Amino acid sequence: MITIDSLTRVYGGFRAVDDVTFTAEPGRVTGFLGPNGAGKSTTMRVLVGLTPATSGSATVCGADFRDLPNPARQVGVLLDASAQHAGRTGREILTIAAQTIGMPTSRVAQMLELVSLTPTEADRRVRGYSLGMRQRLGIAAALLGDPEVLILDEPANGLDPAGIRWMRDLLRGFAAEGGTVLLSSHLLGEIEVVADDIVVIGHGRIVAQGTKTELLAGAGTVVLPAAPTDLDRLRRVLSDAGLAVVGGDADAGLRVEGEPADVGRAAHAADVPLARLAPADGAGLEDMFLQLTADTQRESAPTLTATTRPQGAAA
Repeated sequence: MITIDSLTRVYGGFRAVDDVTFTAEPGRVTGFLGPNGAGKSTTMRVLVGLTPATSGSATVCGADFRDLPNPARQVGVLLDASAQHAGRTGREILTIAAQTIGMPTSRVAQMLELVSLTPTEADRRVRGYSLGMRQRLGIAAALLGDPEVLILDEPANGLDPAGIRWMRDLLRGFAAEGGTVLLSSHLLGEIEVVADDIVVIGHGRIVAQGTKTELLAGAGTVVLPAAPTDLDRLRRVLSDAGLAVVGGDADAGLRVEGEPADVGRAAHAADVPLARLAPADGAGLEDMFLQLTADTQRESAPTLTATTRPQGAAA
């Protein structure tokens, strides 16, 4: 289990993490979401003893990480897949790690097979690894000590779709056996698929947390009129019925704060034929994330002008 309690980390006058509190429970995958610079990595670094807390606490397996007698036997950590000795082979890195934490070297072959690194790849120097191969090696190292907790920062970076699915199944299997998983990722779709619980952070503060079901319960409804010319009329009908339209267009449909049954009744009463009426689950996590972290986003809807349009591009 992971427990973060009123955690704060200040650099000079900058509060990178500000009074953060949440837990990651055994048997569950907890997704940790936030824009770049929101405080995810700092929180994880404090949790694994790499950065001291200014105040508050972060414990894993009921203790400060630095007080665990042999941390790798209880906690598997992957924060930076590139932080591996480039001059050693993958097999050497795992063998040295196994000897350091008191695991039999036979565990090395088991982990290499688990993460699908072939014998040829395992005997190649890490400087020749792709990012995806480094991620697989990092996951193998995290699992080497047969831990009860996994702490992973962006583990899907560099993995192809098959690799991402493999990782998803691996994490779900780990949690199903009673393990605790804290997973930081910007791949919202993957978090939506694999996570049981979600914690959203922005500007160093928790802006939302709960089970995935709870957080996505208000995702709303997507509705599309059969005739594109009815879009504005449908928007007015829904507004008159007290159903807030929060976005959408003639191609994707309108996103409405309300249940599909209520939206359908309003459209039927106004005699507006519908081509689509469905829960807005598909983009639920992405919309929730963008709404909750709107004031932390660097991007806004761009508009190409004469000065920003590439030369030769059509208007």
